[in-house]
Amino acid sequence: MDRVITDKAGRRLTLRKVGVLETLRLYKALGPELSLNGPYLSAARIAAAVEMIDDVPVPFPASEAAVESLLDRLGEDGVMLVGTAIRRPATAAVVAEAGN
Repeated sequence: MDRVITDKAGRRLTLRKVGVLETLRLYKALGPELSLNGPYLSAARIAAAVEMIDDVPVPFPASEAAVESLLDRLGEDGVMLVGTAIRRPATAAVVAEAGN
C-alpha cells in the first residue's frame, strides 16, 4: 500500500494498515447494525485507514460520529483516493497468487 498519497486538494494523506484488532475495534464502534451494513462498513474502513492528514495525526474512529466526521473531512475525492489505495494491495496479491 502506498503509505502517503496526495489528493486533488494537495493534502498529504498518510495511511495506516488496519489489522485484525483495529477491525474488531471498528465493529465495536459501529455497533451490530452498522457492522452488518456492507456499504457503510466499506466507508468506515476507508476512514479507519487514514492515520494523518498533512502530517497531523487523525485518531482511529471510535464512534459512528467519528467515522462520519472523518469522511466529511476527506470529501469525495479523498474517500475515492484512499479507497483505491487500500484495495490495490489486495488486487496485486490475488494476481501474484494466481501466477498471472
